[in-house]
Amino acid sequence: MATIICKRNKFNVVYSYYDEAGKRHQKWEAFSTMPEAKQRKSEIEYKQQLGSFTIPTCNTLNELLQARKRRKQMAQVNLEIVSNTGLIRHYIAPKLGELRLKEITPRVLEMFYQGLLKTPAVPLMTDKKYRQTGKFVQPPTIRKIHNLLHSAFNQAEKWELIEKNPAKFATLPKYEMQERDIWDSQTLFHAIDCCEDDRLKLCLNLAFSCSLRIG
Repeated sequence: MATIICKRNKFNVVYSYYDEAGKRHQKWEAFSTMPEAKQRKSEIEYKQQLGSFTIPTCNTLNELLQARKRRKQMAQVNLEIVSNTGLIRHYIAPKLGELRLKEITPRVLEMFYQGLLKTPAVPLMTDKKYRQTGKFVQPPTIRKIHNLLHSAFNQAEKWELIEKNPAKFATLPKYEMQERDIWDSQTLFHAIDCCEDDRLKLCLNLAFSCSLRIG
């Protein structure tokens, strides 16, 4: 069985387990919200009843990401899994995957992020097959990778696999937001005049009309 104890603005799931030598231990897993703690409590008790409960033991980053993926699958967060799989396979696993969790420091992450800026970006699914874009990994993609790692290390911290989340203290490459060019009415009317497809003309009209603010 597991219990939830509120301490220092955290909701701690507390449970007991036995090591290989038969010695009893108590483990605390901290969560930011009560729903997260309740979900973990239910998961622990369900697995204990089935006799399949094991203490998370992840040594490398790859093992941590796999364990986190299994938890997400149990929670049926499929969209997040799909979007993150490519980032892990193409960028994280080849560079950091085999590192032990305790070897990954803020400095290691910062060097990893800087290295990604010189790494060729993997073509998107929408790109033509075998197309070489010639582009490098961009800061917005690096920010997604950072958020993924931040979440994974948060889980490792809750499992007491690491003392502190290194992603909290890592500095991301600077990113300047660029304003996108927007068509004015003259450009739109010229595009409509040049368009021979009536359906495309309708789409252009609707896109422009729906972007106008009331008043």
